[in-house]
Amino acid sequence: MIYIHNIDPILLSIGFIDLYWYGAMYAISFLLLDYLMKKEVYLGNSDFTIAFIDKILLISIFTLLLGGRLGYVIFYNIDYYYLNLHKIFYIWEGGMSFHGALLGILIGILAISFKHRISFFKLSDFIVVFVPLGLLLGRIGNFINSELYGMPTDGSWGVIFTKVDSIPRHPSMLYEAILEGLVLFIILKNLYQQKPKAGILTALFLIYYSFFRFLVEFVRVPDIQIGYLYGDWFTMGMLLSVPMFLIGLFIYYLSIQGKIER
Repeated sequence: MIYIHNIDPILLSIGFIDLYWYGAMYAISFLLLDYLMKKEVYLGNSDFTIAFIDKILLISIFTLLLGGRLGYVIFYNIDYYYLNLHKIFYIWEGGMSFHGALLGILIGILAISFKHRISFFKLSDFIVVFVPLGLLLGRIGNFINSELYGMPTDGSWGVIFTKVDSIPRHPSMLYEAILEGLVLFIILKNLYQQKPKAGILTALFLIYYSFFRFLVEFVRVPDIQIGYLYGDWFTMGMLLSVPMFLIGLFIYYLSIQGKIER
């Protein structure tokens, strides 16, 4: 049965202030990650302190937003922002890149690692377990906003995004929510409980995310200002996922060889 999507992206209006579902999903995801990370501390599954978790999340929020925005500007719309430099940080106008956000978080983790003399992979292996839940909620926010939608489909699972057109389309953002969010979280959480070698969780996060993202890109409509980079199938999302996949394989190799210390 074809679903007709006409959800209002505004969650709540207070006077002249509009609160959007997408922003709410960001807030909920950080609250959820805060709860789950601290729960691991209470259960004795992590030797980080509650105060240290707060520091990780605070720095991650800042670097995620900064990296995500700059990543979008550089990877997806550099020509526009070159002519409109004052709009680079107009986040409320939309435009965030996952790969940019990932780079931002990695820089944040590196900074924490150096400052507190903690192994980078001890931090990253802990954080990546919970990141997929943030991706899950973020993609649901994309769905509500009718953005990052897919190509037309004849399938009964198609969605008509009324803000786009009247054609049933792949709900590609929900595919990503399931694969990059729910499925990836289940995989990493189960492995986390088995206490794998240092670097394994970080490597698998990079490998699985890039693989899932590459697959979904086949049915996702590319950003209009870029289009396809090659032929009628290769997108910027695919291009950015390739080095992520290769780096993940390299880290995995180093890990199973015992060359990464926690």
